[in-house]
Amino acid sequence: MQTCQLNDFLKVLDPWLDRDYIRKVHLTDQDHLVFFFTDGGQKAYHIDDCTKAQLKNILADIREKGIPVEKAQSTKGL
Repeated sequence: MQTCQLNDFLKVLDPWLDRDYIRKVHLTDQDHLVFFFTDGGQKAYHIDDCTKAQLKNILADIREKGIPVEKAQSTKGL
């Protein structure tokens, strides 16, 4: 799992937010984001300076790009 800060995460993620590259995203109950790529790979991220509101905005952006987002049962509020 890669730990990163929010601004760095957004810079890296932005060019790849496309259904051609990302099949789905899963938010774990520890608020880790797991990206499942169309080539079968996956990568987990922990954003260490992210509030719940910022995480909610990230998930909304991902959904707007047409990428499905799955959430663990304990993350219902996001």
